[in-house]
Amino acid sequence: MKLVFYVLRRFFPVFIGALVFFILILCLTDLFMNLWNYISKNVSSHDVALILLYYIPKVIWYSVPVSMLFATAYMLSDFYARNELLAVFASGVSLFRFSVPLLAVAAAMSFGLFVFEDKIVVPFFAKKTQLQESVLAKEKSLNNSKIVIMAESGSIIYKADFFNNKTESLSGLYVLFRADGQTPDTLVFSTKAFWRNGFWKLDSPLEYKFSDGTFLLSEGIDPGLEERLVEPPATFRNNTISVEQVDTREAREYIEHLEKAGLPSAEEKSVYYKKFSFPFVVFIVVFLAIGLSGKTRKNVLIVSLAMSITAVVLFYVLQMITMLMAKFQVIPPLFGAWSPVVLFIIISCVLLKFART
Repeated sequence: MKLVFYVLRRFFPVFIGALVFFILILCLTDLFMNLWNYISKNVSSHDVALILLYYIPKVIWYSVPVSMLFATAYMLSDFYARNELLAVFASGVSLFRFSVPLLAVAAAMSFGLFVFEDKIVVPFFAKKTQLQESVLAKEKSLNNSKIVIMAESGSIIYKADFFNNKTESLSGLYVLFRADGQTPDTLVFSTKAFWRNGFWKLDSPLEYKFSDGTFLLSEGIDPGLEERLVEPPATFRNNTISVEQVDTREAREYIEHLEKAGLPSAEEKSVYYKKFSFPFVVFIVVFLAIGLSGKTRKNVLIVSLAMSITAVVLFYVLQMITMLMAKFQVIPPLFGAWSPVVLFIIISCVLLKFART
């Protein structure tokens, strides 16, 4: 038990110091990237400070894994350099058993990081984005163009050239009615449609009946068709959201909306799965650091920092590549989020197997 407390007592000061260092670096990076925009828009120092304050939870979320990696690698390398682990190994304690307290901390922190991201990071980052867009005069329009929406489980398909949010109207509207959600039955075209009394009121509509593989113009339009056009205006708005900026429940609902509308959702799904895979990285980096430890007895701080940054950069680069592959549907979204994690688990196990004990 004394050994456990000794390990944790040596670990946490390094971890906290590394965490503060990486938080500072990332906050300064965000500040300098937007500094010219703040100056050109005469943004007050109070608003800039508030933006950075809202950004801190997100920075903590990014910094915890690399801080864990650095703290573990530095502490164990320092133990090797001071020959403290020789006494530990001589007493019959293996490197893995010696590192169990760190693995327990990493497991608890992985779960905590997921909850922290879902409950704290998301709302604060949303406030940061909203305030930043406000002070930089970046307004988001709810108007939308080139819209395709599926309703009634695919029985009705809307295709519109433009949606005007202010007038709640659709321009260049085509509505395809399908029998049993598959076979084309009727096509309705209207140059304009207005949301009135809970359904879309068509302006001078034309109705085409599907017969013998082609659409034939009918005389007049069945009034019952208009009454079925009840998809609300909110469905047609430019309500694109960033899955990264919402919690898991809202992300899941948004993905379901995209699938219902027949829109691409591969990128959103991969980001959604990443919400679950990223916290698990904390546990992996501890394994990785254990395997990387003991590689040098000189310049322990510099070597540990260099190895930690290199490992993290490689992980993020690999993750960026797999997420892009998932976005363009080269690989499934689940693979895009989890394959870097699985690969680094394998690398960590190999390094741990050949670690010096």
